[in-house]
Amino acid sequence: MTNLAPFLHKNLIEAGCDEAGRGCLAGPVFAAAVILPKNFSNHLLNDSKKLSEKNRYLLREIIEKEAIAWAVGIVSHTEIDQINILNASFLAMHRAVEQLKTSPEHLLIDGNRFNPYPNINHTCIVKGDGKYLSIAAASVLAKTYRDDFMLLEHEKFPYYDWKNNKGYPTKKHRMAIREHGINSIHRKTFALLPDQLELKF
Repeated sequence: MTNLAPFLHKNLIEAGCDEAGRGCLAGPVFAAAVILPKNFSNHLLNDSKKLSEKNRYLLREIIEKEAIAWAVGIVSHTEIDQINILNASFLAMHRAVEQLKTSPEHLLIDGNRFNPYPNINHTCIVKGDGKYLSIAAASVLAKTYRDDFMLLEHEKFPYYDWKNNKGYPTKKHRMAIREHGINSIHRKTFALLPDQLELKF
């Protein structure tokens, strides 16, 4: 049973925002923005990192069905290399917000920093995905949509083991980079191996 807050401002239309894939070596960063009804409740909903894969996908269906509005924004690995991962995370959130079919009046951002979205105030909340329902919902959407992307990429490049690590820097992922080199979706500005000289570009 979770005990997340339904909102920060009762009289404002709030959208919770969160990202997934910031620490990965490969693939885009995904972000989601979710506006939930003020009376929304679900005993399972929590920070996506604390949920099983089965429950994340179960919750995604519920969120998409019951949310007032939801959207997912994506920033590619090439954009990440150009603008850095922090700015890419903010841009992904902006792209999610701009797709919402209902305009929010306030944004709840997971984390301690954000590039302001034009004409909408925001509040940054450290570990907000474990404190507010709308941010937790955004974390679930961002995580599951990014996982879907990496599972498709795994079919093309199975030796990186993306079906299990989703692009994060596991030992098996790094060993595959050492053996096979990087591929088309690796982030070249990241420390892909402890010794960069051994990379095959």
